[in-house]
Amino acid sequence: MSTSPADFNAQIIEEFHSNEGRVGGMFEGMPLLLLHHTGAKSGKSRINPLAYQDDGGRYVIFASKGGAPEHPAWYHNLKANPNTRIEVGKDTIDVVASEASGEERERLFRTQAERIPQFAEYEEKAAGRAIPVMILTPAKAG
Repeated sequence: MSTSPADFNAQIIEEFHSNEGRVGGMFEGMPLLLLHHTGAKSGKSRINPLAYQDDGGRYVIFASKGGAPEHPAWYHNLKANPNTRIEVGKDTIDVVASEASGEERERLFRTQAERIPQFAEYEEKAAGRAIPVMILTPAKAG
């Protein structure tokens, strides 16, 4: 990759905002959201574009980090600061993050790997690291 991960993400975020939540290239046709999160140590606001799965009105994201041996920073940030927001299409939604476990985690990950086989490859590359599955539940208004 000729651009840094930060530059790559910035390009995806710009395209997302310019096209009402749709992006092309390697993400064309893939459900994508923008995760806003706060650094667990730094307290800085950050945004990451992530593939997601809809699960009955909840948004499910996967801390795959492309199959790296460690979890992505956003995972640690959500664990420290679970009240956050996402952008989906033209909507901004306040959500509360929680980690799926047991059969629910297996079901959600298996569904994602069937829909997007690249996620099964990430799990293989992670070599023993269980890829966390995070559920983003819309916060109750009022």
